[in-house]
Amino acid sequence: MALPRFRLLQVSVLIVVIAALLPLWLSAYILGVLTTAYYFGVFAMSWDLLFGFAGEVNFGPTFLIGLGAYTAALIDNLLGWPIPFCVAAAALAALVGGLLLALPALRLRGPYFGLVTLVAVLLLQNVIVIFAHFTGGEIGMTVPDVLSVDAGTNYWIALAVLTISAVLLFGYSRSPLGLILQAAGQDPVEASSLGFNVAKHKLAAFSVSAVFSGVAGAMLIFYLGSASVDVVVDLAIAVQIIIAAVLGGRRTILGGVIGGVFLIAAGQVLLPLGQLSTFVVSAIALLVILFFPDGLLGHALRRSEQE
Repeated sequence: MALPRFRLLQVSVLIVVIAALLPLWLSAYILGVLTTAYYFGVFAMSWDLLFGFAGEVNFGPTFLIGLGAYTAALIDNLLGWPIPFCVAAAALAALVGGLLLALPALRLRGPYFGLVTLVAVLLLQNVIVIFAHFTGGEIGMTVPDVLSVDAGTNYWIALAVLTISAVLLFGYSRSPLGLILQAAGQDPVEASSLGFNVAKHKLAAFSVSAVFSGVAGAMLIFYLGSASVDVVVDLAIAVQIIIAAVLGGRRTILGGVIGGVFLIAAGQVLLPLGQLSTFVVSAIALLVILFFPDGLLGHALRRSEQE
């Protein structure tokens, strides 16, 4: 078991090193695609922590992402705070909003938790439209500050955010707390009988997921220069995040990066196909999920353990 994990660490370090050197020979356009994909990877990893380990299906990951993104955008517009303070405020807003949502929702059983998170996204969309004077409504709102106008700098920032998030989320998932969370997700009754507070551990996982989602959402809008419903709140984005996490490999955390990069990159490569590109990407993702239920990374790790 330890050997595949050591190999995973080696491969991960090698990939990060290679990724860090990509701006030396890739075009600004490709770097832009990868920059967006890296933030998308953080979204997928955050979602996998809650679903893969806690066993709770969050159908509305964009509720947390949108809270963070719009909080950062509003503070930047209204108060003019520096970007790091706006990102910190975004993390806090996502955390508070996540707790307010999770505290009552985690008391529910069956599919009701997922339905609550889904309704939360719809409510956030309505709030954004109702307060269009401040949020820009369906059109969106621009932010006065951006991370950088240089494609390479933006890429390295996104890679740093992705790497730090991956290390922290993966470390949390493999820590004693993560193992307890996994046990609670698989069999909450047995975990409770062993003396573990299942609700507390699931709430902690939701909080961690919220913070990383809020931070990545804020960083994304400071990269794009605007916040809009279509980019950070829309249900279609939520579906893509879920597909990315499952495609990469449930309960792997790092698989979310693979799934996120694949979906964004494949969508851009097939862009000349027009609306057919979405169908092709979705069909490929469906085939992978059907024939590799463990996901791409999960399948690779299982094969390594068998060898």
